[in-house]
Parts: sequence; structure tokens; C-alpha cells
Amino acid sequence: MPRPRDRVLANLESIYREAYERARGLGDQARMADLDAAYQREQLLLEVLLDIRDALGTLPAAAARSEQNPVADPLTTLETLRRLTKLR
Repeated sequence: MPRPRDRVLANLESIYREAYERARGLGDQARMADLDAAYQREQLLLEVLLDIRDALGTLPAAAARSEQNPVADPLTTLETLRRLTKLR
């Protein structure tokens, strides 16, 4: 079972918050700015990966009903990814 989205994002924030507070304690403004930009970039990338995970985790109804093929075939998976990218 995958970790909940909120927990994953909270872990990312915790890691960056600790590093940011260390940089603040040292008065390293450049490091603080770098960490802020890196956090925003990684948060966005992680959210995209979580969206893909969620999309792949939901099987189409036809594939879910099939007892012979409990996992979606590769073409169905590609179609799911195509639909997901069109939403953006």
C-alpha cells in the first residue's frame, strides 16, 4: 500500500525545513534562497509523480473485472498516461 500523499509531502517539507533552519542559524542567505527554490521545484516534481502513481493505481473498469488479467495491459496504461497529461 503506497504512503498517503499528505505524508509524502510532509516528509519533503520536514527535510527542507530542517536544512533551511540550519542555514538561517548560520545567517547564510544564499543557502536559504537555494533551499527555497529547490523545495518548490522538488515539491512540484513530487506532486506530478504522485499524480502518475494515483492514475496508474486506478484500473479501468474492464480490466478490473477481468479475472484473467488483473493488471491493465501496457496499452491501457499508456492511454491512462495520455489522458493524465492532457489534463495539465
